[in-house]
Amino acid sequence: MIFIGPNDTGFPLASSFPEPSALAAGDASNDNPSAGKSKTEANTDGSGVKSPPENRLDILFVGAHPDDLEIACGGTIHSLVKQGYRVGMVDLTDGEPTPASPAPEVRWAEAKAAGEVLGVAYRRLLHLPNRRLMDGFEERVALAKEFRFWRPSMVVGFGNKTPMASPDHYQAMQITDAAVFYSRLTKWDEHFDGLMPHSISHQLYFKLAFEPVAIAGFDSLVTVDITDSLEAKLASIACYKTQFPPAKAHVFERVRGLAIAAGAAANVRAGEVFATTRPVAVKDLVKHCNQSR
Repeated sequence: MIFIGPNDTGFPLASSFPEPSALAAGDASNDNPSAGKSKTEANTDGSGVKSPPENRLDILFVGAHPDDLEIACGGTIHSLVKQGYRVGMVDLTDGEPTPASPAPEVRWAEAKAAGEVLGVAYRRLLHLPNRRLMDGFEERVALAKEFRFWRPSMVVGFGNKTPMASPDHYQAMQITDAAVFYSRLTKWDEHFDGLMPHSISHQLYFKLAFEPVAIAGFDSLVTVDITDSLEAKLASIACYKTQFPPAKAHVFERVRGLAIAAGAAANVRAGEVFATTRPVAVKDLVKHCNQSR
């Protein structure tokens, strides 16, 4: 696992890339969807700058603060890892200051522990300013570099405003949307350190699990069955001891309850709901529906 935190800069060396077999926590399947794909080879473009191989990460999740992703979609992250996918997490800010955390390093240690519970291959802190996060050019480029370097086929991030909560969440959505676009732009190499353009095939949105199950304003929704990963989701949230001390034990009840409600709507025990930027097409309707029972 690769963690790039408060005092780290740059990207990891190719020799540091984890093998897929080392990523899945618990009873990971040996049937790895990424098997056979190059993980450590590097090509060069005309500038001589190394560019990454295809699909070093299958999917990248983007949150505004450490703990956003665990709360919103920790079950899905854990489930994907168990299936053998390479999964990464990017936190745009360190989330500090907060009332009970003594320093950003403490919050980052909690984030690393949560990432280990979920079994992700990669987690990075982008060092953007907490409480003052704004959608700007430099912020978009910083995240787009992550997409160009890791070349995921799917990106998942915030899907709307969160009234009565941090405005950073909405800014994170705008930054992510723009970075997905910037990632594929050509003839703009001077802004991306020679990293080759990369087109992301699929983008999904999440809401925090403190909110109602339905995601208003989107016509196309998908529910992920997290029945076997619900406890891992809760355990990852529990890693944030400074954010969720015993006085906030009700948070875990609420997260569990909303996951059960989301699952019940889709006829599974627990679920997480995502909005898709476009409708999802299937070729085998019977197989798809049978898998969704």
